[in-house]
Amino acid sequence: MRPRSQPRLNILAVGHRMPAWVQAGFEEYARRMPRGMRLSLKEVRPEPRGSGAPPAAQIERILKAEGERLRGALPESCLLVALDERGRSLTTERFARHLAEWLRQGRDVCFAIGSADGLDADLKRSAHLMLSVSAMTLPHQLVRVILAEQLYRAACLLQHHPYHRG
Repeated sequence: MRPRSQPRLNILAVGHRMPAWVQAGFEEYARRMPRGMRLSLKEVRPEPRGSGAPPAAQIERILKAEGERLRGALPESCLLVALDERGRSLTTERFARHLAEWLRQGRDVCFAIGSADGLDADLKRSAHLMLSVSAMTLPHQLVRVILAEQLYRAACLLQHHPYHRG
């Protein structure tokens, strides 16, 4: 197999059949990404939940099953960033510096977004970084769009493009 010249940025998200605005928002920022920073999205099937919120005893089992699906979708030797509201909060500039370092290492970077119940604890522990996009709890669908925008913004910062005026 021939090695790729550029590392890839991947978003792995639990969920499917997103509203049109989510898909459109993600695609807008993915389309804007500069050459050499291709952004892809792979959806992972959520574990069935039934009606209403699952009891706490079931949530761990559900998250484990979803975590296994996410692990199975990870490209070999990628650098894993788990998104979680209790993760590390970074400024856009600091996020751009992390992104630059990850890309310099030549490894694919995978951002894992969990379901409404979050991410499997083992998956979070195995992540290179646990990242928060907000101290507020956000719908996991919206996080796809916010993350795609922040990746685009970080790419613009790295390429001295005027999109970021912070």
